[in-house]
Amino acid sequence: MRREELKILVPLKRVPDPDTRIRVKPDGSAVDLDGVKFAVNPFDSIALEEALRIKEKLGETEVVVVTIGGQECVEQLRVGLAMGADRALLIRSTDGLDALAIAKVLVAVYRREQPAFVLMGKQAIDDDSNQVGQMLAALLGIGQATFVSKCELIENNSKVRCGRETDGGIETVTVKLPAIITSDLRLNEPRYVSLPGIMKAKKKPLEEVGMADLGLTITSRTQVLKLEPPVRRKAGVRVKTVDELLAKLKNDVKVL
Repeated sequence: MRREELKILVPLKRVPDPDTRIRVKPDGSAVDLDGVKFAVNPFDSIALEEALRIKEKLGETEVVVVTIGGQECVEQLRVGLAMGADRALLIRSTDGLDALAIAKVLVAVYRREQPAFVLMGKQAIDDDSNQVGQMLAALLGIGQATFVSKCELIENNSKVRCGRETDGGIETVTVKLPAIITSDLRLNEPRYVSLPGIMKAKKKPLEEVGMADLGLTITSRTQVLKLEPPVRRKAGVRVKTVDELLAKLKNDVKVL
């Protein structure tokens, strides 16, 4: 890689397809994956799309996608390559890892790849932890910008100006590279995978790396004890007048 080339590392996670109905096993031990389709985590797709747009704008940019898991995760890496990533890394692991363990694996990948910055989804739609990006930045001791809905490289690609979504509106922050950037929903609209992209992806490098190759022996510190579906909401009640609504809010719901 030439010195002037920019490298962006984009972690991708294999998650149940957002349109798939999720069921819990009768004993509550885990999610029932029978018949479930899988896809790239939507927030990670947004992060990859932003990395690809940066590449298209700057030219000399390498986009590397990485995931942690078994052979079943190759499909999602191929999707990333078909979208336009240059190469992929599969970090082999059969263990269910919590957020901290995943962050530690990504630390090793970061040190191996030495990217200019990491662009990743703010959270995964399966566990919704929203922790890995922040933990990764803390473990590496570098800057971070989370919930980013606008991203712009400035000052000769040495900094990133980010628009962050907060409860009070959009906050603009500037982060010096290297840094961790996590994408929010409104950052962009990911492109569809094209047939030419799928054909090109077959020729792009996909490397498999074991935990031992990274010098890692990692175990999770948290364990899921039980899962249960949310309680079904009761049907709503129609009211004919504002006075009737106020009466129900006061006497039945007791919020007034």
